[in-house]
Amino acid sequence: MPPLIKDPIEKPINTGWTLHYFKHLLLDLTFNPRSIAKICLPLLFFEVILNIVVILKVSYTEIDWEAYMSEVEGFINGTYDYSKLKGATGPLVYPAGFVYIYSVLYMMTDSGRNILIAQYIFAILYLINLVLVMNIYRKTALVPPYVMIIICCTSYRIHSIYILRMFNDPVAMLFLYIAINFFIVDYWMSGCAFFSLAVSIKMNILLFAPALLILLLLRFGLIHTIPKLALCAIIQVVLAAPFLLNYPHAYLTRSFDFGRKFFFKWTVNWRFLSEEFFLNRWFHTVLLLVHVLVLTAFILRRWLRRNGGLKAVLKIKTTKRCELDAKDILYYCMLTVQ
Repeated sequence: MPPLIKDPIEKPINTGWTLHYFKHLLLDLTFNPRSIAKICLPLLFFEVILNIVVILKVSYTEIDWEAYMSEVEGFINGTYDYSKLKGATGPLVYPAGFVYIYSVLYMMTDSGRNILIAQYIFAILYLINLVLVMNIYRKTALVPPYVMIIICCTSYRIHSIYILRMFNDPVAMLFLYIAINFFIVDYWMSGCAFFSLAVSIKMNILLFAPALLILLLLRFGLIHTIPKLALCAIIQVVLAAPFLLNYPHAYLTRSFDFGRKFFFKWTVNWRFLSEEFFLNRWFHTVLLLVHVLVLTAFILRRWLRRNGGLKAVLKIKTTKRCELDAKDILYYCMLTVQ
């Protein structure tokens, strides 16, 4: 357990470069949540160097990049039928936003062949994501600075996902973090727009949707939540229009396929299971039910209880809406919902 430190830490009196001064400075930069902004620039500089070193020294791992390029190549060539957009790993299963963004990447990287440029693009995405996360933690002052240091310096998996494998998760999370930054400063329409853009890139962002719905109900009440939800829906329709107007069934069944199975070889958390058990439909059903039950328990017993319960929240009027601070938004959106 880290030593308990009063917040804010008593500022040391600089009477010279003394051991006492450095001790207090080190404790402040390590454990004081309000000092997280002080370490952001050094960490960003460190990350710039680290990303360049990883790109130059660690071998690129091909998993999905070539498949992504094959999938969007069909769209660039004029194919709007989702059932015909395929790659080496199978059919295209991501919504329209993914297609547009990776089409841009396709053109920026010489049809996906220039891996080095792609890696530097994803390194920039990583740094932008890091800035957004740092700002969230700076605004909320919920975690001490050493947590950010651990995140930056020890997470091989995160760097691998971004610059060695170039998955679409980092792109989706970029828009999600932008949305959360907007929510924190009370720009809800802009936040909802970016949340919908994140969903248009990868469907797993929908896991955050229950928390967003609760936040909207608490902030605006039922009636004034509807326009925000409508905006999210409109963005999805507009982005998907070229596919919906030509092959609506193929788009809806492929881009939001809730029934598709995942390959056992890609799992990390369930590696201890046998492949047969992992692919069993009953296992999937039980996981879904447990997720729904736990989520429902959090909604009713934790998220809504302090505001009078579900009925009271649904009756919230605009004139009596809840004022949410950054800690509420971080707690609901980023921590408990996952």
